[in-house]
Amino acid sequence: MSGPEAVPPTPPRAGAASAIGAPIKLLIVDDHPVVRDGLSAMFARDPEFEVLGEAADGAEAVRLGLALGPDVILMDLRMPGMDGLTAITELGKRGSAARVLVLTTYDTDSHVLPAIEAGATGYLLKDAPRADLLRAVRAAARGEAVLSPSVATRLMSRFRAPSGAGPLSHRELEVLELVAAGTTNREAAARLFISEATVKTHLLNIYAKLGVSDRAAAVAEAFNRGLLTPQTPERP
Repeated sequence: MSGPEAVPPTPPRAGAASAIGAPIKLLIVDDHPVVRDGLSAMFARDPEFEVLGEAADGAEAVRLGLALGPDVILMDLRMPGMDGLTAITELGKRGSAARVLVLTTYDTDSHVLPAIEAGATGYLLKDAPRADLLRAVRAAARGEAVLSPSVATRLMSRFRAPSGAGPLSHRELEVLELVAAGTTNREAAARLFISEATVKTHLLNIYAKLGVSDRAAAVAEAFNRGLLTPQTPERP
């Protein structure tokens, strides 16, 4: 497995580990005690790092992040109460100097893009090898944006998509929801009070925008991008 990719560093902010020989101060945020314990033990074995504390949810992460002044916060995304994305946003609003490195199991567009937009410095998956994780934390402390290979590939594919692709329209999403629910073109047309030919036209537009070639692939890609969720209600 190739290592995480990094881009040139931005100027260090106050609080970032910059002194030669100074350990990189960490805050570990994850709702699973076993994960927190494992990460803490891993970094504790290396004198280059110092674990200042652990948090089990986003609210605790914000409180400790502001109180302890870590250089890097390893942040899970899905947690009870305040999630990781909200915590990243809140830390930014409150002027935290810490770099946030997302460490999660999810690499879909619906997770990656909001985290980066909220201010995360990097995005790594939990199956990353130990050496890759250590390199990623060092890079994050230097102000480099670090992405796991799969996330980097996903983002590159997104930005290389045809400029005319555009987002799905409201009607296209309605059609896609019905397709995901298992309706035929005729049934979808009846439910939306449009012609079957119009449904087919919407489907062709959906395929083009999602970069797929059939109904099943369109539904799968829509779930992958977060356009559809298991909780999406079926429209009357």
